[in-house]
Formats: sequence, structure tokens, C-alpha cells
Amino acid sequence: MKIQLAESYGFCFGVKRAIKIAEENKNSATYGPLIHNANEIDRLKNDFNVALSENINTFKAGDIAVIRTHGIPKQELSLLKSRAVNVVDATCPYVTKPQQICEEMSAQGYDIVIFGDEAHPEIKGVKSYADEHVFVVNSGDEVDLLRLREKVAVVAQTTRKIEEYQEIVGKLMATHKEVRVFNTICNATFDNQDAVRKLSQEADVMIIIGGKNSSNTKQLHSIAKDYCTDSYHIESQDDLQESWFKDKNFCGISAGASTPDWIIDDVIKRIQAISNS
Repeated sequence: MKIQLAESYGFCFGVKRAIKIAEENKNSATYGPLIHNANEIDRLKNDFNVALSENINTFKAGDIAVIRTHGIPKQELSLLKSRAVNVVDATCPYVTKPQQICEEMSAQGYDIVIFGDEAHPEIKGVKSYADEHVFVVNSGDEVDLLRLREKVAVVAQTTRKIEEYQEIVGKLMATHKEVRVFNTICNATFDNQDAVRKLSQEADVMIIIGGKNSSNTKQLHSIAKDYCTDSYHIESQDDLQESWFKDKNFCGISAGASTPDWIIDDVIKRIQAISNS
């Protein structure tokens, strides 16, 4: 069986940067999971003593708090600093940008529309930078339910599909006189999604590697499914099932932005072993 990696996959700039920051701050703790990959978080804990805390009250004066790549709400950042916690910000610059846009546009009197998952930590953080006139939508249908003022600014979660964002922007443009559109989907997301789209049209089985709660990995799996019915989202080699590869000739592989190379390598070796058995 032929096994081929997508042309673009795995760690993005923001994740590489965050892991480097965490490794440079031994004996610290991240506030929330640094990235959406439990295996890599375990590695940081075991090799660098970088703990994980989801409770802001565990951080005391003098502690080192590493801020997750997805960012945190503005109020929580202020609270950590007010308590004299040593804040080390590993928020991805591509996430910081929509935070800044929301704050600036909100101050100028715009209603803010955010395309994304309201329960996702990135969106919780971005939303906190706008005033009360801020709305989160997850689909074009939800736009129809909004009651907005004349001036609207719109941003997107960094890992969403561009086609879905275009639909939302189109609806806003058709119903409002002034719409400021900011393309906040990151380049790595574009590249990884395009590569999966291309590869899944050729493969007869697709393996997408990444955390089960990783938004960008879910998007890659969704795209792969559009073109290759036998597409599977796994976290590690332990999730692979031999039956997936029976009578298959071409296995395509991609990975989310929080998936380290060592996990990808393990998956490839396991697939090779299954193929040769």
C-alpha cells in the first residue's frame, strides 16, 4: 500500500513558538492546555516539569503562568497580573490579531460578529475584547437571527473553513451598509486544508492525526471526508484499526497544527506494519 503525507501538515508557527516558550520556562504551569494535544502536554510535564492548571486561583504571586496558544479572556489576564503572577504569554500572534481587532472596532462603535465555536477557548478570549455588542455565530443560518446596528465588523476563528466564512460575510454584506471584514484565518490553516483537499481526492483511505478536541484537526477530517469516505480522525497509533486498510491501495496522512512529528512518525510506522502483515 502506498503511504503519503500531505504537502502541508502538523505543527504551525504558533504551536512551535508556544512549545519553545514552555520548554524555556521549566517548573512553570500553563493556564489551560497549551495546545490541543494531550500527548505533547504529557511530554512537557515529564521532560520540563511544565504542569497544567485549569484553575486560575492556583496561581500565586511569583508563580510562572504560561498562557495557552488559544489565549485567555482579557479579564483573566488582568487578574493574573494584578496578583503579581509572572505571566509568560504564548498566545499565537494569529489569535492576538482578532483580539486587537475586536477591541479597536468595538471602541469605534461597531457591532462585532465572530465566526466560530463559542465554547472554544480561542473564541472565549477573542469575545472578551469587545463590549456588549458582540455576537458569535457558527453557521450562516445563525446570521439571519442577529439584530445588528448599521456598522458591523466581522472576524473568524483562526482554524475555520474559508468557504463558510465567505457565506457569513456575504449575508452581512447583503443586509448592512457598512461591514468591515478581517480575514483572521491563519495561513497554516489554509495550507493544511488545501493539502488535505488535494490528497484526499487521490487516496482511498485518509488518516488525520490530532487531538479529539482540536478544532483545526476536526476541520481537516471534515474536508477529507468530503472527498474520501474512508477518512478517520485519530490521536495516536493506538487508535488505528487494521480493518481500515483492508483492500486499500493508497493511504493519505495529514495532521493538525498541534500534532508533533514523533506522533506522526509512530502512526506511519504502525500503518507500514499493518500494510506489510
